[in-house]
Amino acid sequence: MDIGFLFGAAGAAAASGFGGPAEIWAAIVHDFSNIGSPAALSAFTQVLLIDIVLAGDNAIVVGALAAGLPADQRRKVIIIGVLAALVLRIAFALVVTQLMQIVGLIFAGGLLLLWVSWKMYRELHPAGAGAQSPGSPEIEGDENSGIRPAKSFLAAAWAVAVADVSMSLDNVLAVAGAARDHPGILIVGLILSVALMGIAANFIAKYIERYRWIAYVGLVVIVYVAFKMIYEGVVDPDVGVMTLGLFAG
Repeated sequence: MDIGFLFGAAGAAAASGFGGPAEIWAAIVHDFSNIGSPAALSAFTQVLLIDIVLAGDNAIVVGALAAGLPADQRRKVIIIGVLAALVLRIAFALVVTQLMQIVGLIFAGGLLLLWVSWKMYRELHPAGAGAQSPGSPEIEGDENSGIRPAKSFLAAAWAVAVADVSMSLDNVLAVAGAARDHPGILIVGLILSVALMGIAANFIAKYIERYRWIAYVGLVVIVYVAFKMIYEGVVDPDVGVMTLGLFAG
């Protein structure tokens, strides 16, 4: 897969929401020149962990859903899953800054991330061997996902497409929530989310399975970002739900 294409596409996505190349570069330079400050370092660490964990989780889900298919169909579903995740991450990145200006969406995004956290916790604690996927040989680390494999090519492709929409939106919203006050870090985080999914998702999935603490640290970060978004989604003077009078005395 062309790495230049990934970064070019992600950069174009960021450009549409953050101004032109000069504005994007200025935001990145500003945030990373102050990366030693507690706020910027915390935001970047959160973004990095979110991108790593959700890229690995995406790969695990795709591999598990495809596991029950014949080898040629399994490989097609995995390719579809990775390409769809790339396209969707870029598409959501295109509109994330506009979405974050909608009253109530930060609050809704925080609730969505809480649901994501619950799903991740369930995946880390599978219901039992009968519910587990045998895993796809192409994806390392999906053997204990707790996800039932699809029974046909069409069912697998549909399940992967639905999962990709959800996980890509989750990833972009989580990055936006973690780095909302640091546009340069937000831009880099969106580019990283695309790059990791396209280049290193399988590698990440293998190590998340081997070192489960990585997933737990990521889970804690996502829960923190979720509660932060819920709080800001209530009290923010511009886009908080209090502006709708929902929480008025």
